[in-house]
Amino acid sequence: MRRYERLSHILRLDPEQDAHEIYRLIAAYEFPWDFTRALELALYRTYAVPSIGRLLAATAELTDRSQKRYDDTALLLDAVVEHGFDSVQGRTAVRRINQMHRAYDISDDDMRYVLCTFVVMPKRWLDAFGWRRLTDHELHAVSTYYRTLGRRMGIRGIPGSYAEFERFLDRYEAEHFGWDEGARKVSDATLELMASWYPRPLAPVVRGASLALLDDALLRAFRYPEPGVLARRLTRGALRLRGRGVRLMPPRRRPHYARQNPEIRGYPGYPNGFRIADLGVFPAQGGPNGSGCPLPRAAEGSRDRHT
Repeated sequence: MRRYERLSHILRLDPEQDAHEIYRLIAAYEFPWDFTRALELALYRTYAVPSIGRLLAATAELTDRSQKRYDDTALLLDAVVEHGFDSVQGRTAVRRINQMHRAYDISDDDMRYVLCTFVVMPKRWLDAFGWRRLTDHELHAVSTYYRTLGRRMGIRGIPGSYAEFERFLDRYEAEHFGWDEGARKVSDATLELMASWYPRPLAPVVRGASLALLDDALLRAFRYPEPGVLARRLTRGALRLRGRGVRLMPPRRRPHYARQNPEIRGYPGYPNGFRIADLGVFPAQGGPNGSGCPLPRAAEGSRDRHT
């Protein structure tokens, strides 16, 4: 397979009807490492909105159990990527996401903003560091994929195109980014988590590199000191160099999903794998009849086990 052969295949697919397949090919074959980093940054950005960061701090999930929260979030979102929206696994994952979110008072605007970060940040990451950029055809499919996810999460007023997702994100951040003590604690815990994935002597380097990737708006919101020019140049230069190197490599022949990432520490520790229906937290509150989810529950008895 030639380096751009998969892209040629993607361009022959329909960005509406085949949105999930296009997204799967992008995320699991073309850019698995980049999408992991971009989605980490996407979720991290949301902490700078005080209403979101404050809530996350109050739950203590990202401060006291940060590794488990990271694992469960990645595995739930990736179950849909790997298996599709209408699979038992995909429906169970969306149901769990809804059950958790509906236990809290989260505004439609905040939910819509988080969805926008999933659409916009991978594109911006790849523009800066990827081995190639996403085409308009792929951006159309990515937007369609997340519109589908948003509808199944009950989010209202979802943007209709990539350009609309991007405009909403930029406007929301300009209006809502700000300081919150709880959000700063969540941010610090997340940076510590990322540093813990590497040998202890490298922890200060990893934290410094992470801060060097943050834009000025994020640094101001969390009141972090601005990284030095050299730190930013070295960090971003290394990532651009990696992208050029990947471009020269043969294309990936097997998919790589989030459950295969070394950063997922809980999953390898389960001797019999994990059940999607058991991931995440189980708040006492829920939606109608305690289900917390508008989706049919017929498939709940058939829980997928990954090994």
